[in-house]
Amino acid sequence: MEADIRVKEAERDRLRIGWLTNQVARLQKRLPVGRRLARGAAHGALSAVAAVIAYLPAQPLGLREGFWGAITALAVAQTEFGAARSVARDQFVGAAIGGVVGVGVSLATAPYLMGYATAVLLAILACWLVNVASAARLSAITATIILLVPHTGTPQRMLASRVFEVGWGICAAIGTVWVVTRINRRLGWTI
Repeated sequence: MEADIRVKEAERDRLRIGWLTNQVARLQKRLPVGRRLARGAAHGALSAVAAVIAYLPAQPLGLREGFWGAITALAVAQTEFGAARSVARDQFVGAAIGGVVGVGVSLATAPYLMGYATAVLLAILACWLVNVASAARLSAITATIILLVPHTGTPQRMLASRVFEVGWGICAAIGTVWVVTRINRRLGWTI
């Protein structure tokens, strides 16, 4: 009985959140062109700074694929700090789970399509089981990178490199968003 009530409340809350999300998107589309231009320029500058910060140290640190840090920074960089934190969590959890699953499958099976499909299934399932379903797609993408992208070295090395690159990209983006948020607050600006 109590479980049924919780399920109904959760569904009602999910519907409300969906409705509110749609209303916010509708309102953003109604912003004047000048305001959209200002917001787009601010988001673009923030993203560019975060991506460059994430990419620059890759070569000196011996990372051959520093572009993953830049890509992650672009995915995480948001004009609102709370949104950036949520995306950052999903990026890191997805990379870690997908990487571990990808390495596990690569060590346990021969490189066949069925092993790859199993890794995608397990990566997504693992995210759901640890209650971070929003990281499921990213987990499957990381497993795909581990299993399908040609690379030199062991799968374990690729996992370590990928998680470090993603982690560094997250740090670059979160740090950039945090600094910009603090500056905007002090100046009284809103984006």
